[in-house]
Amino acid sequence: MICNICPRRCGAERTETSGTGFCRMPAGLVAARAMLHQWEEPCLSGTRGAGCVFFTGCNLGCVYCQNGPISHESFGKPISPARLREIFDALVADGAHCIDLVTPTHFTPWILEALREPLPVPVVWNCGGYESVETLRALEGKVQIYLPDLKYADAALAGELSAAPDYFAVAQAAIDEMLRQTGPYRMGEDGLLQSGVLIRHMVLPGKLDNTRRVIDYVAARFRPGEVLFSLMSQYTPQKNASGALARRITGAEYRAAVEYMSACGITDGFVQEKSSAKEEYTPEFDLTGIL
Repeated sequence: MICNICPRRCGAERTETSGTGFCRMPAGLVAARAMLHQWEEPCLSGTRGAGCVFFTGCNLGCVYCQNGPISHESFGKPISPARLREIFDALVADGAHCIDLVTPTHFTPWILEALREPLPVPVVWNCGGYESVETLRALEGKVQIYLPDLKYADAALAGELSAAPDYFAVAQAAIDEMLRQTGPYRMGEDGLLQSGVLIRHMVLPGKLDNTRRVIDYVAARFRPGEVLFSLMSQYTPQKNASGALARRITGAEYRAAVEYMSACGITDGFVQEKSSAKEEYTPEFDLTGIL
């Protein structure tokens, strides 16, 4: 296939055995881990965990990615849509509150095959926010919860760290489409998110101005009760990181971000403990749940 699934529209040829595009993935699914994940937002993990499927490859490739073995090193195993559906069903049988698809964008056509029949729990599209509106429209009715990052409001920073200087404009349009599909978020009596948009932003060390600009946008663009916002402190330096990215964020940086979020009137959402910045919160990618 000639691929234009994501906003890069690189027109790469993806065959069953190889891919030449930005994501380097073949025409078919590749996954690295399936598990009940306890470390998503409380409204997703609940008491039993979110049923996460971690896909290989990414359409962003951020230099600081905490899932480097799958996003940068392409670790994973090819699977069929039928096998993916079996994985979904097994996670649900194990008690998953939702099916959480992690970095799924570049596999959209094959995921849709696995979602042909409805699941008894919400489907979560857990993505980097760099999404094509056209691709998102194909997901309408299949995805109940959108979990996009909103990484950058700074074009230069997005270009430097994710090779996507158009990130902010693309993510704005994508999140608008997500909200159009789901409407304002809905929580169940059990405290679990049933449908809606939950926007994530991870504070990066030394980049508080970018965080403030993201918060400004969310506060101005969305009314109370429309979307949830998760301000994340879990940045963990990766090997070969340099400059500010070679350290964790400080307590003072995260407190400043939380205080700014509060001052801007964002109350629908989540903050993290500083202890969230630990390597053990990143799962081991060993094909558990995939084989």
